[in-house]
Amino acid sequence: MNSVISIENIKKTLGNREILKGISFTVERGDIFGYLGPNGAGKTTTIRILLGLFQADSGKLDILGQDISLSETRRKIGFVLDSDGLYESMTAEENMMYYSQIYGLPNAGERIDKLLSMMDLEDRCKDKVGTYSRGMRQRLALARSLVHNPEVLILDEPTAGVDPSGQIEIRQIMLDIVHKENKTIFLSSHNLDEVQRICNRIALIDRGEIKLYGELENLRPKMGSGAVIIETVQNIPDSLMTELKSLPYLGLKEKKERTLIFSPREGTEISDIIGFLSSRGVKIEEAVKKEASLEEMYAAILKEVELS
Repeated sequence: MNSVISIENIKKTLGNREILKGISFTVERGDIFGYLGPNGAGKTTTIRILLGLFQADSGKLDILGQDISLSETRRKIGFVLDSDGLYESMTAEENMMYYSQIYGLPNAGERIDKLLSMMDLEDRCKDKVGTYSRGMRQRLALARSLVHNPEVLILDEPTAGVDPSGQIEIRQIMLDIVHKENKTIFLSSHNLDEVQRICNRIALIDRGEIKLYGELENLRPKMGSGAVIIETVQNIPDSLMTELKSLPYLGLKEKKERTLIFSPREGTEISDIIGFLSSRGVKIEEAVKKEASLEEMYAAILKEVELS
């Protein structure tokens, strides 16, 4: 079974507001699945349904092929939410031991030692959590989420408020959790750079609807060709600039000294741009095609929603 999370046409209304309008997606085993969207889009409601804290009004949800209402299903899930769930007056070891007892784990000391080492916290394991930095707390929260050896982790903004070096550490830990611990991660995040770096599949939700979903690399071509950047040997004369602007299929967007930036229409290849410039006697030093970034895809989708 490759499907770890399967959501089919889930709807949820809170008060008079329809929060989720029939969302569907699948998280596969071994994914780091990025769940994106602006504030109020429905991300938090989705997570609460995944954890069994909310019940969907309609639709179907399976986690590891089982109903989320079953206690045996919930035991296969680890999570880190806005509140890290840590006790500040207790040490890291005491926090880990407390949660291992909640899960009914006897003799969890070896497991705890392994997780604290994985999070690079073994040297501070006897310090009270109240003395920890934000990054250390998040690493400990990740360790706590793994103490009962779940199969899937649901993480809500795990690097929020963490400094850049701490974010790098947490990203590497998430990669290690998937590739070395054989887990699956559902990652809700506002950090597009983070998602682009570590996620293989994504879903973008806005106003309760899934607007973009699938393999990240396969989505880029669907969102356009991105930018074509041409570096020329000499400056471009004004007469040629006028001609370039008169050819909308080439998609000239910007000129910076000897750099031309194009966003060509569908069907226009980089070779068409190079051929045109060469036919006008322009010597080209370098030509690079840049695929659409996740940030550009995100902005394009939300712009379409605003205009609709």
